[in-house]
Amino acid sequence: MKMTNKDVRTKDTPSMVSKILHRDAKGKAFDKSFHYRSIIGKLNYLEKSTRCDISYITHQCARFTEEPKESHAKALRWLSRYLKGTRNKGLIMKPDESRGLELYVDADFAGNWDKNDTSNVDTARSRHGYIIKYMGCPIVWKSQLQTEIALSSTESEYTGLSYALREVIPIMELLKEMKQKGFIDKYTHPKIYCKVYEDNSGALEMARVHKYRPRTKHLNVKLHHFRRYVNNKEIRLFPISTDDQEADFLTKPVPLHTLEKLRLRVLGW
Repeated sequence: MKMTNKDVRTKDTPSMVSKILHRDAKGKAFDKSFHYRSIIGKLNYLEKSTRCDISYITHQCARFTEEPKESHAKALRWLSRYLKGTRNKGLIMKPDESRGLELYVDADFAGNWDKNDTSNVDTARSRHGYIIKYMGCPIVWKSQLQTEIALSSTESEYTGLSYALREVIPIMELLKEMKQKGFIDKYTHPKIYCKVYEDNSGALEMARVHKYRPRTKHLNVKLHHFRRYVNNKEIRLFPISTDDQEADFLTKPVPLHTLEKLRLRVLGW
């Protein structure tokens, strides 16, 4: 993959907005014009260190490392052209002491569904993404397919919230200890922003109001681990609109105007 030439056209987005990558079993074979697995390794390192704006498409391309098709190689070339156009960008941190620990979590219910590949269970999986911030600066982010099959948008969102809080809670405990030892001056309870759309207010309701629900009792053991923190008001849950959900670009391809807005809020440029 040659991207060093000055005449290489750059892209404004990390991936095509109108197309979701699938297994493409009947698609054209990859011509092996570059080392697919090696490129994925480099992108994983970049994504995990400073470029959460490429998390979604990097993870999507990595899913097909074993047997990539030309469509997957095309997605990598598109991503490389985006990175070439933003090669002088990174992660700009401007700490805001008025803000404490924050979590933005979003989920895309069955967003990978492929009606032409019904034998592949992965197309039925939802994807969640989350960003953990401290003093307004992103410190942890992730975009991943959920291991279990969600039966509704509420369940996919609640699952994403649960997985994200498994990372937030240890950070909470660390900050508490640092305050006790005098390493930081103050500690404020984290704010958790969970997007509300369609019936997704149910995810917040399930987290806040702990009562028996026949349709969601299968979630009881695995996903309710953070309830004690909610009861003790150590975790505060807030609804957030789609426009303000900073984790939105971790779950799906987003149009340029949305990417630019979220990239400015998260990465600082």
